Amino acid sequence: MGNIQSFEDLECWKICTDLRRFISTITKNFPLEEKYILTSQMLRASRSVTNNIAEGYGRFHFKENAQFCRQSRGSLYELKDHLIIALDEQYISKEDYGVAMEKFLKCITLINGYINYLVNSGK
Repeated sequence: MGNIQSFEDLECWKICTDLRRFISTITKNFPLEEKYILTSQMLRASRSVTNNIAEGYGRFHFKENAQFCRQSRGSLYELKDHLIIALDEQYISKEDYGVAMEKFLKCITLINGYINYLVNSGK
């Protein structure tokens, strides 16, 4: 894993942070009536992804860390569903949806890799 001094050094956290920032940008254009509904849910889900990576990193045992990363993965899938809704409701363009899905796939790949690393490290 290289020289990891903080959760901020984790590649999965960095890529998920990029997705979180993208979500923050696109939700600024959502209709006002969605402010406390879809916008809020998307922002909370995207923040939950990086929050859980950070919290897991601060845990003592590999198994605990892996569990928080699994929660992070769950939040990513929740966010994917919210993005589908945003596309269906025409709050985002197909292009923005495509960008979000590319970022999503990178996040899922890296989180799964990190979970596998943690699980194997705990053996």
